[in-house]
Amino acid sequence: MMDLAMAAPEEATLTIDELASQSKVPSRTIRFYQSRGALQNPEIRGRVAHYGKPHVERLKLIAQLSDRGLRINAIGDLMKRIDRGEVDLAEWLGVEEEMQAPWAADQPRTVSETELYELVGNRRPGLLADLARAKIVERKGDVYFVASPALLQIAIRLEGVGIDLETATQASAILRKHLGRAVNELVELFLGRVKEGHIGISDASKLFGAFRTVGVEAVRLLFAREMEGELRKLLVSGKLAEVTARARKKKR
Repeated sequence: MMDLAMAAPEEATLTIDELASQSKVPSRTIRFYQSRGALQNPEIRGRVAHYGKPHVERLKLIAQLSDRGLRINAIGDLMKRIDRGEVDLAEWLGVEEEMQAPWAADQPRTVSETELYELVGNRRPGLLADLARAKIVERKGDVYFVASPALLQIAIRLEGVGIDLETATQASAILRKHLGRAVNELVELFLGRVKEGHIGISDASKLFGAFRTVGVEAVRLLFAREMEGELRKLLVSGKLAEVTARARKKKR
């Protein structure tokens, strides 16, 4: 980013009102951006503040980042790091764009009662109440909020083989807890290796792309192996047969 102080005097020709008119950003908002470090300071001539093309471009960038969901304090911190040369803007935007795409094709949905029944493919009495009680869906007036349609489908599939919704929810909480811890440790590992010079990152967006595909596949593979091992232990020990036999007796 070009520092206005380094610009030719003739480039700094806009007063704050003129900058507001050209950028369509109110002058009070411009001052607010300056107070948060998002917008660089103007050049002061006498008692008048003058702005130039760098400010116009910065305001466009602030608008772009705001549209991506960044709060002004975060934008201010990012701009300060860019101005100090700690962050390359083009690289940061590439990584941020990579992160915009969800890692899992599973977006929250708000659906009607009919649509919810269609999602689960089941109309058993009390199902919607059970789903709400297990916090798999949330009723909001005449509609239902489904935070994770994919997890809803998994819970319904588990219920189909005799695993109640509450158990499925508890299982999901266990996975979230341990996977969250594992992800934190993995991030710390990679950051540490980068700082020690063992990993050279020339393109951060490619790194995130690799994590998106290889990382998810690795988790799927390792979880499948661990689950297979535990189920084999149950089978060999006879505990699985014992549990299923008890369940059959209760149904009689």
